[in-house]
Amino acid sequence: MAFTAFSTPTSTAAEPAVRKRSWIALVLLLPGILYLLLFFIAPLISLIFTSFQQPVIDGDIGQYSAGFQWQNYTDAVGQYLPLIFRAFGYAILATVFALVISYPMAYFIGVKMRRWPLAQSLLLTLVIAPFFISFLLRTLAWKQIFSDEGPVVPVLKALSVLPTDGHITGTPFAVVFGLTYNFIPFMTLPLYAVLERMDVRYIEAGADLYASPWTTFRKVTIPLSMPGIVSGTLLTFIPAAGDYINASNDFLGSSQTSMVGNAIEANFLVLQNYPIAAALSIVLMAVILIIVGIYVRRAGTEDLI
Repeated sequence: MAFTAFSTPTSTAAEPAVRKRSWIALVLLLPGILYLLLFFIAPLISLIFTSFQQPVIDGDIGQYSAGFQWQNYTDAVGQYLPLIFRAFGYAILATVFALVISYPMAYFIGVKMRRWPLAQSLLLTLVIAPFFISFLLRTLAWKQIFSDEGPVVPVLKALSVLPTDGHITGTPFAVVFGLTYNFIPFMTLPLYAVLERMDVRYIEAGADLYASPWTTFRKVTIPLSMPGIVSGTLLTFIPAAGDYINASNDFLGSSQTSMVGNAIEANFLVLQNYPIAAALSIVLMAVILIIVGIYVRRAGTEDLI
């Protein structure tokens, strides 16, 4: 007895439905793809081409032509290498300080305050509240507080913490403080999002197994909150490394605390040396990508990138 193979009506009818869903998904993705092409890929390509431009012979300042001048990168790194190291040093310090401050705060709001949802919401609002004020205004306010005529410096001098001719503004302390303060919400919110969903029965199980609070925290809480730690450190470190506001002479910094972001700003807006500024931007982005890739791989959370 012979059997003839044939396709069922159900499978035949399902194929147009699958193709229709694929077209719908593509249409929904199209605005996001266009956004990335216009506002990320195109500027990045333009920045790369700019970094290889060469000056126009006998041209005015700021006039450059297309070229392939690798020397722009060697000149940029050779001239501004101390600022690159300083930027990453300040960013690492600010990230560590933000983590030390934010973790207890996020743990208190996300775990200890679960019984009181209204108080939890109020505390979370206070964490987000700095976003309601301009980044520039917040940094300028700290400049006024830390100025020689402000309320902090005279008290520290009276307590002999600062010398009589000492200052706070224009020092590495002021720049790192400004970075830490401005990026604390970026650290706190990812930590809170993870800790708020953490099952506290794991902590109770650690206590039932006669583990000390420190051991439970180190062996249970920290591993469970590692996605929040990695996300928070990335959201803090990346913008802090490229920041040029806090280290600016007009805010908390000075010429002795300039970061690579200040060099990029000066070359773009003041010196009009666009190839050097573009080369510095590419170098900064490349170094950040390398550091972030190594950090995420070592943390075991590759799915975050």
